[in-house]
Amino acid sequence: QVQLVESGGGLVQAGGSLRLSCVMSGRMFSVNHIGWYRQTPEKQRELVARITSDGIIDYADFAKGRFTISRDDAANAVYLQMDKLEPRDTAVYLCGGLFRLAVTNTRTFWGRGTQVTVSS
Repeated sequence: QVQLVESGGGLVQAGGSLRLSCVMSGRMFSVNHIGWYRQTPEKQRELVARITSDGIIDYADFAKGRFTISRDDAANAVYLQMDKLEPRDTAVYLCGGLFRLAVTNTRTFWGRGTQVTVSS
């Protein structure tokens, strides 16, 4: 099993910044890709940013130019720096990824999420 624990959410004014952290633990052979997603009661879960094992990064259009994803392999952590936050960024942010547990076994794991609220 792989555990993902997010932290860093909170309440911030529009234009402000937050840095989310996701720490991975458990038995894993490797990480195919790991990233940040967000969801609200009104919208389905959507990709914010994702980084692959090769270091390829994808951003949602709304995240480009404002959010930055990074990875620290030594710390088994992935981060999301969010700048110029807007009220529409209010959501639960979840860390999730596809992990290789064995040579022929991959599985997706999710954290519980951290709430980000942006006030106008």
